[in-house]
Amino acid sequence: MMTSAPDLASAADLASLAALLADETRAAICLALLDGRAWTAGELAAHTGVARSTATEHLHRLVDGGLLAERRQGRHRYVQLADPSVAHLIEDLSARLGPRQDPPRGLRAVTADAALRRGRTCYDHLAGQLGVAVTDAMTAAELLDQARGFALTQAGLRWLTDTLGVKPEDLRPGKRPLARGCLDWTERRQHLAGTAGARLCQRFFDNRWVARVGSGRAVRLTPAGQAALQDLLGLEGIG
Repeated sequence: MMTSAPDLASAADLASLAALLADETRAAICLALLDGRAWTAGELAAHTGVARSTATEHLHRLVDGGLLAERRQGRHRYVQLADPSVAHLIEDLSARLGPRQDPPRGLRAVTADAALRRGRTCYDHLAGQLGVAVTDAMTAAELLDQARGFALTQAGLRWLTDTLGVKPEDLRPGKRPLARGCLDWTERRQHLAGTAGARLCQRFFDNRWVARVGSGRAVRLTPAGQAALQDLLGLEGIG
């Protein structure tokens, strides 16, 4: 059967998108930007171990391909993931990979890997053991319903607004789903994403319940965060 022109165009577009991530340096750039922050070309060059000119070439391709967005502030140029859907794509692809055949070597690499597994940001929501534990605790408390499409319950909405202080207008439906399950690439289980996941993560930072570990995506629970999770969700031993 003949393939129609639109199908050929779609296949070409998909191949072009896949080609953007087929380069290890560009893939490393996208993984770094999963921390949700904006980086400069120089910072990304240092992170990926390539020359600044090489990093800039890769950034141009990623911006032109729609995976990254750039903004200028004074003389500086910053790049970040174009939108939450790109973060979801990168995290979902990572989750589909099998277990690593070459585990990290050296104290620094092992420590960094362990920190990412314990807790990290996936663009603008919590992931890793911390993100999954919070999601499971919310489900057990009937704040989140994972059995019927991963949705916040009415009790969950009240918990976010009345208990955590999220503004109701910040949870209004929009282009982004209110709650969505995101397959965690280290835990192989779902953590809470979507608007609710983003607002929850922001409250954790605002309340200083979590803190960044170094300059990457890893986060850790603070003593205040450990106390809050025990009080709010009955979670213990997370940190």
